[in-house]
Amino acid sequence: MYDYSKLLGTLKEKGITQMQLAAAMRKNVATINAKLNGYSYFTQNEIAQICEILELSHESIPTYFFTHKLRKIL
Repeated sequence: MYDYSKLLGTLKEKGITQMQLAAAMRKNVATINAKLNGYSYFTQNEIAQICEILELSHESIPTYFFTHKLRKIL
């Protein structure tokens, strides 16, 4: 599972809601929400769209989309 907290933080920082992101991508907000919560993965095309919308560099893709979520071990 990937950690999208940096992506969510950037959305918040730029004042873009998940609903606005979904509309800009022409996707259902439930689909975007499911991907941001780790229930499915972003496609390459979706990653490119998000980078364009949020003005993210292509070099930052690994940080925003491919950082593994760490689990706590008790």
